[in-house]
Amino acid sequence: MKDLIRANAGLMFAGVATFVMMGAGQSLYGPALPAFSRLFNVSVAEAGVLVSAHWVGCFIGVGFMYLKGSTVTPRHALAAMAIGAAGVAALAGWWATIAGAVVFGMGYGMSTAVFNPRVLRAFGSKGPSMLSLLNATFGVGAIAAPLIFVALGSDPRWSFGLTAALAAVIWLFADPAGRTGAAPAAEVRAFRPHVGILAFGAVAIGMEACLIGLGPTALIQAGVAEATAAELLSAFFVVFLLSRVALIFVAHRVEPFVLYTLAIAVAAVCALGSALVSPALFFVAMGAPAGLFFPGFYVTASGKMGEDLRVPPTIIASGLVGGIGAPLIVAPLMVGMGERGFFWLVAGVTVTLTVAAVLSLRRMKV
Repeated sequence: MKDLIRANAGLMFAGVATFVMMGAGQSLYGPALPAFSRLFNVSVAEAGVLVSAHWVGCFIGVGFMYLKGSTVTPRHALAAMAIGAAGVAALAGWWATIAGAVVFGMGYGMSTAVFNPRVLRAFGSKGPSMLSLLNATFGVGAIAAPLIFVALGSDPRWSFGLTAALAAVIWLFADPAGRTGAAPAAEVRAFRPHVGILAFGAVAIGMEACLIGLGPTALIQAGVAEATAAELLSAFFVVFLLSRVALIFVAHRVEPFVLYTLAIAVAAVCALGSALVSPALFFVAMGAPAGLFFPGFYVTASGKMGEDLRVPPTIIASGLVGGIGAPLIVAPLMVGMGERGFFWLVAGVTVTLTVAAVLSLRRMKV
């Protein structure tokens, strides 16, 4: 293992730094939505378009990876994120800010499709555990960003500006990661799209996008102060990070779709707790299962669909369908559903998804 880490040090450094920055950038949207609403004189539901704009950009970036993935390096993805975050920070106008979120999302999607398959492949049998480590570092940035946002006076200019600067710094040191091959050296299995696992991924990532992007607004709607909601999002990501760190030690021992099913079931319990007992407490607790959605889904889908270069973009694109669509659907609905309507929505979806996952366990084994 030490030899593998030494051989892939450049890839892991660039990947870890990039995922920290990605976590910081994505988690800023949630606490920043009320600020964007005030700055541009739009409703909170309309400000939620920024969350979907980010995911639309991700979809475009992943689509580009599907077509030209063999030519894309980490530096290309980081450049897009730096430009996009700077565009959001400029606050040059409502549509210009949306455009900045799209460009940032493009780099985000490209980075996900660049790093995840390379790390999974580079570490062989330990690949699922190292993939968990890589994705766990996302939580480090996501924990810090809401707290920094509040410390900077809840000003999107400074917070997204710092994100742009961090992306630029990582770009300077990311060249060694580009030397790791994008394609496997050996013969690969044919590209076999699997609609079932892609659908499971779309719903789960859609819920994750709603929790991150709309969760703070839902907490505010339930009576929590804006600053406290941002702090609770940070606590959500502490739990999110801890669950992914724990997964490093067990990922290679647990059937990935079993992991996915357990995560969805626990999320359902937490969503019901948020709706019936305490929105703040159970929202934070929901960070634990949310941190396991993507690893369980990605490893299952990889096992089902093969090692073709088109597989990682296809897997990620399915999640982005949920990431784009879910906030657009949920944001308007939660406005008219009462103080805890958002959590009832999440509970309904996750309970239904749990039942479907349990019924699909045998078919999803890899």
